[in-house]
Amino acid sequence: MRLIRDSIPEHPALDTAVNRALMERVGAGHLPETLRLARPGAMVAFAKQDAVAPGYAEAVTAARSGGFEAILRLAGGRAAVFHEGTLALSHAVPDPDPRPGIHSRFEATAALIARALKRLGVDARVGEVRGEYCPGGYSVNARGEVKLAGIGQRLISGASHMGGVIVANGEQRIRDVLIPVYAALGLDWDPATAGSAAASVDDLEAAIVAEYAELYALEEAELDGETLALARELRAEHVSVASAGVSAATRRAS
Repeated sequence: MRLIRDSIPEHPALDTAVNRALMERVGAGHLPETLRLARPGAMVAFAKQDAVAPGYAEAVTAARSGGFEAILRLAGGRAAVFHEGTLALSHAVPDPDPRPGIHSRFEATAALIARALKRLGVDARVGEVRGEYCPGGYSVNARGEVKLAGIGQRLISGASHMGGVIVANGEQRIRDVLIPVYAALGLDWDPATAGSAAASVDDLEAAIVAEYAELYALEEAELDGETLALARELRAEHVSVASAGVSAATRRAS
């Protein structure tokens, strides 16, 4: 399996579009199975549900006021946070019929992340913490008390894509930006449930790579020109409409 570590933290929407481009190219048979582990810039990744909420524009303003770009994410859920103390995971797998494996992929990815965190001495478990942000049954937590990682899944013709964010450090930054963002979206949550592995991103990445290496023969690779070109075409679809100041109709027409 190809392992890509290239990141574009200074352009969050483009960085997100790279994951989508990889997924689409894997689904089209142009690339083999690919894992990307990226170092993101500061961004709040909003979901489709957020984008149609009455307080979305206010939430985008709150994110940007807190020093976070506002982008539209690949998969479902609710608003999640990426920053320099997190690791972004993207795993695109060719599959002619991806739907039957939805739950098994969730289970496998969550379990892998939990094992990686245990390498760092974390009492990592799979499951939702009551009151967590962007809640999900396959969240990864510490001690059943604080959320450390969230994962999402997207299916397209010919491929599945698992995406996630794992917090190495800087949980207070997550709380600080999500308090006003979630208030604007009308979402209840407990800021105390935002946690971290209290580790460096380097150590976290090494632990994740070690777990994938137990399952796959990893081949280091770089982003290719075709994938970057497609990502540039897709970038506009991951820029928050509210932050761009244009209507959805205008964006679709452009």
